[in-house]
Amino acid sequence: AACHHRAPPPPDPAAPVASAAADASAGARVAGVDYIEIPNGQPFAPVEGKVEVAEASGYPCPHCAHFEPMLTTWKAKLPDSARFVSVPAPSAGPWDDFARGYFAAEALGLADRTHMAMFQAIHGQRSLAPNASVEQIAAFYGLHGANAADFAAAMRSAQVDARLEQARRFLAASEVAGAPQIGTPMMIVNGKYRIDVSEAGYEKMLDTVDKLVARESAAGR
Repeated sequence: AACHHRAPPPPDPAAPVASAAADASAGARVAGVDYIEIPNGQPFAPVEGKVEVAEASGYPCPHCAHFEPMLTTWKAKLPDSARFVSVPAPSAGPWDDFARGYFAAEALGLADRTHMAMFQAIHGQRSLAPNASVEQIAAFYGLHGANAADFAAAMRSAQVDARLEQARRFLAASEVAGAPQIGTPMMIVNGKYRIDVSEAGYEKMLDTVDKLVARESAAGR
């Protein structure tokens, strides 16, 4: 996975409102247009009775940083039938190291309270470079309750290696033949449906996720 090359454009005030209203009233989402079906797709970390909503993202990705506040608000409204999981996208170099940082933080119970702070450190305060080293990433978590040396060791552990490989396999399964190259942020519902960032914007992306979650919840009853 790589950072998406184009961010959704801001709303065009001159755009016809009627077409947007017609689209909203139509409600349905179309496979191959609004989302991509993943053949034989499986959830990243399935939990019995829950529809999984996975977000593939990367801390170095500016679009993921821009999306995160909106995603945080949206997550709070997810129905009880759904479960959200973050999947840091390993790609190469620093992306792998930041993914290792996330998985180490998750194992230590730090991921939730450091997630937004990491985006802010890289893209807001610029106190951490997008190509930071393992030691620099560990030092960031050292500011949030971890022992930096122990955290660096955890990032290189077999447990984190396994989680990184799990993320690679999960995201590789979403690389459907004939579909656009995947980018971040990206959402995957129940391992079956991939929703990419599009020119329609983040709101449309999340609305599509909502509709697919409702479909999967109904199917699971």
